[in-house]
Amino acid sequence: MEKFTKVKELISSLEGDADKFYNKGNSAAGTRVRKGMQDLKNLAQAIRLEVQESKNKA
Repeated sequence: MEKFTKVKELISSLEGDADKFYNKGNSAAGTRVRKGMQDLKNLAQAIRLEVQESKNKA
């Protein structure tokens, strides 16, 4: 559950940069959003593998 909480925190932390990129055209914010989305992807994959492993043990 700890990783799921990190996903929510990561999305929340990216909200400001997403707003700057989409509404104000700030390209540096877009770079931060892309990096954050990559981190999110990696975290989501880790959660997915953890759930699969737990399911297979049961």
